[in-house]
Amino acid sequence: MATTKTLRLTFKNAKDKKVNLSLAEAAEDLTAEEVKNAMNEMCEANIFAKEEVDQYQVPLSAQYVERTTTSVFDDSKQN
Repeated sequence: MATTKTLRLTFKNAKDKKVNLSLAEAAEDLTAEEVKNAMNEMCEANIFAKEEVDQYQVPLSAQYVERTTTSVFDDSKQN
């Protein structure tokens, strides 16, 4: 069994749709203020666009998401 933890950031884009950004290596002890400030800086940078749509315009939320994977079998390590 393996558990991974990611930080999922949710923004509103230029077309009023929600978009997520997941960070696998984020520190686990970030405060709401630290995360919100970082998200605001990303929005102000205006450097993230997809098909000419600004992806990160308004910070909406941030959550730590834990995922547990339990292997039933794994033949990928065999030759």
